Amino acid sequence: MKNILLIGGSYGIGLAIAKELQYENKVFIASRTNENLTDLHITHIPFDATTDLLDTSKLPEVIDGLVYCPGSINLRPFRGLKPESFEADMQINFISLVKVIQTVLPNLSASNQSSIILFSSVAASMGMPFHTSVAAAKGAIEGFAKALAAEYAPKIRVNVIAPSLTDTPLADKFLNNDVKREKSAERHPLKRVGTSEDMAQMASFLLSEKSSWISGQIFHVDGGMSTLLTNQ
Repeated sequence: MKNILLIGGSYGIGLAIAKELQYENKVFIASRTNENLTDLHITHIPFDATTDLLDTSKLPEVIDGLVYCPGSINLRPFRGLKPESFEADMQINFISLVKVIQTVLPNLSASNQSSIILFSSVAASMGMPFHTSVAAAKGAIEGFAKALAAEYAPKIRVNVIAPSLTDTPLADKFLNNDVKREKSAERHPLKRVGTSEDMAQMASFLLSEKSSWISGQIFHVDGGMSTLLTNQ
């Protein structure tokens, strides 16, 4: 049974991952709230990724998997974005991620082979209007992940999941009526919006022994958006 640490897990993709993993792993969730977690087989640790230092005394000495879930969707025209907006997106998506990994690196290194999973976005590989801030932050994650994977191979594997728009509370304002949902689905070659479960299943695979020869990769779980051009 593996020890898996989720940073963020009380809703959205993190919650779906927790549900996927809870019975065959020891799951620890570090998040601001334990909302939606009371019925799960997990251990909750109060933690705000933007302000707190993770208390490792509440974690096992060996961590076999780490998933960093916090992120942002800040879509605005570039001319209306102040530098502070870029700093805020970089903080939650990247800087806080770096702090968490550095904090638990000894625990990850104590595993026979641990797995780190980070989240990017289809916007990091595709030029999309109004995505300058979030694309910059997610692009940093992708470059960082490849370098970290090289530095810590073969002891620690590092991979990135890059979704397109996924039906989570974070994306609610983009999917909060039937018209928006239909238009979003039609933009994808597979003609639907992603779900938290889509991401959870990929995360479960990347945490498992089935992916033990995979590291330094960006997995585009995006309904084909980043690679397929289909007839409209």
